[in-house]
Amino acid sequence: MTCYEELKARGLIAQVTNEEEISKMINEGKAVFYIGFDPTADSLHVGHFMALCLMKRLQMAGNRPIALIGGGTGMIGDPSGRTDMRSMMTPETIQHNCDCFKKQMERFIEFGEGKAMMINNADWLLKLNYVEVLREVGACFSVNNMLRAECYKQRMEKGLSFLEFNYMIMQSYDFYYLFQHYGCNMQFGGDDQWSNMLGGTELIRRKLGKDAHAMTITLLLNSEGKKMGKTAKGAVWLDPDKTSPYEFYQYWRNVGDGDVLKCLRMLTFLPLEQIDEMDRWEGSQLNSAKEILAFELTKLVHGEEEAVKAQEAAKALFVGGGDMSNVPATLIAADDLTDGAIGVLDLMVKCKLAPSKKEARRLVEQGGVEVNGEKVAAATICYTAANLSGDGLMIKKGKKVYHRAHM
Repeated sequence: MTCYEELKARGLIAQVTNEEEISKMINEGKAVFYIGFDPTADSLHVGHFMALCLMKRLQMAGNRPIALIGGGTGMIGDPSGRTDMRSMMTPETIQHNCDCFKKQMERFIEFGEGKAMMINNADWLLKLNYVEVLREVGACFSVNNMLRAECYKQRMEKGLSFLEFNYMIMQSYDFYYLFQHYGCNMQFGGDDQWSNMLGGTELIRRKLGKDAHAMTITLLLNSEGKKMGKTAKGAVWLDPDKTSPYEFYQYWRNVGDGDVLKCLRMLTFLPLEQIDEMDRWEGSQLNSAKEILAFELTKLVHGEEEAVKAQEAAKALFVGGGDMSNVPATLIAADDLTDGAIGVLDLMVKCKLAPSKKEARRLVEQGGVEVNGEKVAAATICYTAANLSGDGLMIKKGKKVYHRAHM
């Protein structure tokens, strides 16, 4: 099976502009491709995971990835998939986020001479002269066509700012610039990026002629990836300080039955033959598939040692016999106690099981909190230093979130 055929078999390819030529370039290792990452936070999340895995697959097949960090486009914000305008970030925040992205990407992609490149579009976008852009690029875009783009349609009712309206032009210019200066001949992105990406391909054609080779491909990156990347209470981060390896493991261990095979195909590097065999699994065997998924992805992001620890912690909590020391834990200091005790609401906030005492109270009052196997009956319950000594307190939030508090 060729590299391109495998991408299709794994369910990654949604649309392409020229499948015959794109597949040939990828299979021959001649693609110099980019995927963009806007630095909207100081960590990548699992919504970016599919893009990172794709870059790794293509690099393994001899192609050259460009990780384009949106230090320039991040100044504006992509309207795609949003119903409101992004908050503006300072240049300092954007740079900090870019630095954090690079450290995380290095776990997936090999950077260096002749290998993957990491480039920041601030290097050229921030130097552009507005009038020159209007003359050089603006004439290549039809406002009527832009307004028909899906990324703008959903914002028209609530109002689309002129700031955001320029995003398509900036993203298109990125491809144009990368094509000219870095030999980038292909771009990848999520299905909600399709209009923006076509804009880049068309800009190259209009400016450099029909013979200019610039290929566009879109995968099930954001439609699936963004859905994967969000939980009810926020993102699942790749940064272990934001989402611990255990929490990351549990997130994938708890995917729906209908998604586990899809995730195994899209995100792991297990052979397709092995995954196809799992397609016959039912009932309790599906739990084994989820454990394989969780272990493989935790190993990819956090390393095998952390994946083993997370697996052991899950076994200790749900099966018995595992290593309880690997369960996420918070050390409670004597200074955290008031008159020798700490209230359950303060304890939950301290353990980061709730963002505020108000949210902790809501969880308790709805019966969603247990401590050492007993439901917390009131928000006024307190725990002493004696309760927290030794193994401490095992707090359960909802059905699947466990956390140990100890002194």
